[in-house]
Parts: sequence; C-alpha cells; structure tokens
Amino acid sequence: MPLNSSRSAIVWAVLVVTAIAAALLPGVPRAAEARTQPSVDEVRALWVTRVTLSSPNAIAQMVESAKRAGFNTLLVQVRGRGDAYYRSSIEPRASELAKRPEFDPLAEVLARARPAGLNVHAWINVGLVASAVALPSSRQHVIYRHPEWLMVPRELATELSAMDSRRPEYVRRLARWTRTRTDDVEGLYTSPIQPAAATHIASVATEIVTKYRVAGVHLDYVRFPNEAFDFSRASLQQFKANVRPQLTEAERRRVDGQETSNPLAYTMLFPDRWNSFRQSRLTTLVMRVRTAVKAVRPDLTVSVAVVPDATAAAASRMQDWRTWLDQSLIDVLCPMAYTQDRELFEQQIRTAQAFAGQRPVWAGVGAYRLSASATLDRIAAARRHKAAGIILFSYESLVTPPNSATSLTELGRAAFGNGFR
Repeated sequence: MPLNSSRSAIVWAVLVVTAIAAALLPGVPRAAEARTQPSVDEVRALWVTRVTLSSPNAIAQMVESAKRAGFNTLLVQVRGRGDAYYRSSIEPRASELAKRPEFDPLAEVLARARPAGLNVHAWINVGLVASAVALPSSRQHVIYRHPEWLMVPRELATELSAMDSRRPEYVRRLARWTRTRTDDVEGLYTSPIQPAAATHIASVATEIVTKYRVAGVHLDYVRFPNEAFDFSRASLQQFKANVRPQLTEAERRRVDGQETSNPLAYTMLFPDRWNSFRQSRLTTLVMRVRTAVKAVRPDLTVSVAVVPDATAAAASRMQDWRTWLDQSLIDVLCPMAYTQDRELFEQQIRTAQAFAGQRPVWAGVGAYRLSASATLDRIAAARRHKAAGIILFSYESLVTPPNSATSLTELGRAAFGNGFR
C-alpha cells in the first residue's frame, strides 16, 4: 500500500460536512446528480488493514459501518507481515492476537459480512514480510526460518554474500540497513527469484481459500522494493545459471574472470537480461499463486494492487503487470492511484483501463490523503472512465478520530446514494 500515510484529518472532517451540505442546498446539484451515476454491479470496496482485525468488536463496527455507508466489498488484510490473521498451519499467528488464542479474525469477518451483503477478499501482502524497525518475535517467522529468501540490496551484496545467512547477524545487518532507508524501503522482503519462496506464498494462498469461503484473493506488495534489489547470493546464482547457457565461450571466460572479485559481475555485464529475469520470476510467482488458488476454487477472483504507471512499475519494481494481463494471470487490476493530482489520477485510470481491455479495473483511491470532496471527485472520475469499481484506502483512515463512522456514512451516501445499498 502507500509509502506515505500523512494527511490532515481535520480538513477531511470539515470537507465531508461541506460536501454533504452542498449536495442538499437548493440550486446546487445533488452529489448523485453532479457525478456520474454508479452502476448496480459496481464494486465499492474498502481496504481494511490488520489493525481492525485485532478484536471482534472492531470487526463488528467495521462491517456495520461499511454496510451503512453503502460499500459492498471488503479487502481484508489477513497476511500483513509474514503472519496470519486466520487459522494457519504455515505462518505464525500475528503477535497482536496473542491475548486472544481462540479468536479467528477472518472467520469473524466472514460471519458478519455475509449477512450484511458484503463480499470478502483475503488481502495478502506477498513480498513484504517484516518491519525493519521491530523484527518479528516468533522464531517460526519466515525471516528466521528462511533468511536466505530475503531480498538483498546491491549495496550489501558483497558483504552479505560472504556471510552465512543462518547467522543471526545476517538478518540484523539487513534490518539495520533498511532502517536507514525507510523513505524508500518499507521493510524486509522475500524474493520471488527463489522457487521455494514462491512455493511458500502459493501454499499460504491455497490454505486460505481451502479453509475459508472468501470471494477472492487480493495480492499486494507483489513487487521489488526498488530496482536495487535482489542481489542476494542465492538470487545471483539463479541468474548466473539462467544466463550462462546463452553465452558464448568467450563471454563465459570474460564474466567468470570478473566474478572472482565481483559477485555482481553477471548482473553488471548483462543489465537488460537481469531486469528481464527479475520481472519474469515475479510473473512466475503470480502465475503460481493463481494456479494454486484456482485449482481449489475456480470461481475465485484474483486481484492485484499495482503501481499505476506500467512503465515505472516494470522498470523500478519489476512489476510487469501488462504481461500479467496479457497472459490472463489476474482477474482484476487494482491501480493504486493515490496521487493528489486530479489530472494525473484520471490519466492513470484511463491508461489502466486501456491496458486492461475487457478485464475489470478497480480504481484505488488514496482517501487517506484526500479531502472528502476530492475523494468524491476521484470516484466520479473512475466512473467516467468506466472502471468496474473503486477501492478506498483505507477504512481505518476514514474512521480514525476526529473522523468517525458517521463521516464514512455521509461519504457513502454522497458517493453511492440510497439506491445502491
């Protein structure tokens, strides 16, 4: 999700009231009339973070608020940082649930959402598995069980390639480096280049759709932190094994000679192949997850949150989502169009629609950084460009004081109207 979640909550509260009042004043077009009308089958979704999944009461309030506001879909974060907010035999239980050993957050959401007419999608953070600020406490966490799966930045490649990944210092060194880059890197990531890591995430998704009747699986953080990853020893060896058969004998001698003193030699001599290789491995991961969940539930929807600019996504995050669309690996494209620039938002949704063709696009709206009127404007823009739905990030930002569930209800009424509950 977003890299920067700051916003003015007070401005939001004021503008919600302003937007609703303007819709009701004589001589001023009502919100439903001033904006493009919603279709009956429009997806009206909320991203619900794991914060809300910490207690039954919080879940009950969330479902009631979403229903009252006119939403029909919840994307619920059940794998936040390599942990489980559901009953799992694969991942450690989230530490926030330690005091409630019998509590199953995903089951609770489903039990309350279905009678309320809300579809529930299991939101899985794929690559991002740990905060570098506070490392997981459970020794069963993936960063301790399989530190060799963690992505490594170019800057640490030489140092960590000489270190045994099973040593505690390996993870600690990576975490210390990441803490100094929090503006650019959200935390520790597992690498899609490692086949075993890809198998693990496919197993996580399979477990969820086998145990729970969710409407879909929503994949997030299916990307590299940036283009300077993954230079882990194992990934460099994977690339070498991939590219070496394609080289001439002279090229092999040349690169092998350089590799003795520089472990990055193959990536430096063949940068285009290195980028294509990383993109391809990430695409393979998406394919594996889709194949796994469809084998259990063919009717299930696979959606993916993506960087909205396709070129930037592929170049800097190795997220080649145009290929994912071309190969029918995803059912729904969810561009995270969180910009505060109105024109750029329209351009991003328009372009996503063009690339998606007949495949649905759910426009991701960064409500956490927008005023109420701007959020309504983005919803209208998404409709004008024929988006199949909208997703607001996030439920928590819309109900955190001084905002309230009442404000969310008012926003929903202005956006969706009474006829679309």
